[in-house]
Amino acid sequence: MTHDGTTTTRTSATKVSGLTLTSMVVGSMVGAGVFSLPRRFAQETGVVGALIAWAVAGAGMLTLALVFQRLAVRKPELDAGVYAYAKAGFGNFTGFFSAAGYWASACVGNVTYWVLIMSTLGAWIPALGEGGTVLAVGVSSVGLWLFFLVIRRGIKEATTVNRVVTVAKLVPILVFVLLALFVFDPGVFAENLRGADYAGSLFDQVRGTMLVTVFVFLGVEGASVYSRYARRREDVGRATVLGFLCVLAVFASVTIVSYGVMPMSRIAELRQPSMAGVLGTAVGEWGSTFVAAGLIVSVLGAYLAWSLMAAEVLFVAAKDRDMPRFLGRQSDRDVPVNALLLSTALSQAVLVLTYFSGDAFDFALDLTAVTSLVPYLLAAAYAIKLRLSRETYAGAPASTLRGDLVIAALATVYTVFMLVAAGLDLLLVSFIVYAPAPALFVMTRREQGRRVFTPTELALFVAVVGAAVAGVVGLAAGWISL
Repeated sequence: MTHDGTTTTRTSATKVSGLTLTSMVVGSMVGAGVFSLPRRFAQETGVVGALIAWAVAGAGMLTLALVFQRLAVRKPELDAGVYAYAKAGFGNFTGFFSAAGYWASACVGNVTYWVLIMSTLGAWIPALGEGGTVLAVGVSSVGLWLFFLVIRRGIKEATTVNRVVTVAKLVPILVFVLLALFVFDPGVFAENLRGADYAGSLFDQVRGTMLVTVFVFLGVEGASVYSRYARRREDVGRATVLGFLCVLAVFASVTIVSYGVMPMSRIAELRQPSMAGVLGTAVGEWGSTFVAAGLIVSVLGAYLAWSLMAAEVLFVAAKDRDMPRFLGRQSDRDVPVNALLLSTALSQAVLVLTYFSGDAFDFALDLTAVTSLVPYLLAAAYAIKLRLSRETYAGAPASTLRGDLVIAALATVYTVFMLVAAGLDLLLVSFIVYAPAPALFVMTRREQGRRVFTPTELALFVAVVGAAVAGVVGLAAGWISL
């Protein structure tokens, strides 16, 4: 399953052209996050900072995309998911921790969908606020479990639904950019150029935008998954680069044209989805309604797909004996019910947390981004290890050896920078989400009659629990705020 939920059939007979492969890459990355970009950027920086941020994010995420593409080619047998690279490179517990992070990011990402829907409807139903009120959390919880019951009955995403979702999310985005350009005011744009209203250096302003760029690019690893469908092997690399650049152009365009519609101080105060507010200012109320309707259809379809994907992470890991056996059980309709239940329960817990946050959507978005970074970092580090050990590189030319090492090193540095940009507070909160997961690792080892932890794994376990305890203490003491 792709990032946006497009289901694909695993058959060697299905081969696609480079253009189709490119469209699959684009579809895997364009999600609900794009609708939130104007406000997130306007809260942090002006036009110059936004351009720098997209350049940094584009270069960094492209190196990650190329890392996944090269790993897919060099290690085709590691097809159980992103966490397989962490396991192959750094051991069972590290692989498990990576799987838990990838699963957690999918579950927390599902919460952003509900918060965004409630915030969208909040424009007409004030009691829903911006998605973090008691009513919003209650309605979202009902929706969360209704979807669980629907998926449990075996109703999976159909091709028709995928087409509707794809159109629903792309049409409003393209219409937004075109209409914003039509009403573009050079004077307003010039006033927004340097972000002079914000305290802190340009570096600090750029750093403040980094997590949202990670969030909107989630699914960049999906490009490597499509390599088996390519008619020609060389099409994979081209589709990865071309698809990624198309998505980068869309995201950057949505951000930059907004600065030409209204002052950034006003954009920063818009409710989410801020794209609706910007378009409403540009063309009137119908613009807001148009974007809101497209967003709701898109998000509901994507949520259905991501619920299945979150469960799939646990299910596949259980089948590979990296998770307890009970998570590998399926219903008579081929639905991994236990994995789906556990995923829904984690989303419910995070949904309750949003009530205690200052900004429910930003909190869920940032937490999704930071939990995804650990699996990405471990995959990039594995690519470095593979290159330094020269495994799979026998007979490779010097240019390939140098190129792969540079790409893997840049991807690693970029991911570390993203973790630093996230800040210690958010990292500690993310470990609270991680902390219960090792109980599944212990169950798995005991089922297999194996020693639970090696000395190194025990040290890692203690570090994870220690970080989670520090997060809980910080929240209780008030020096960490959600």
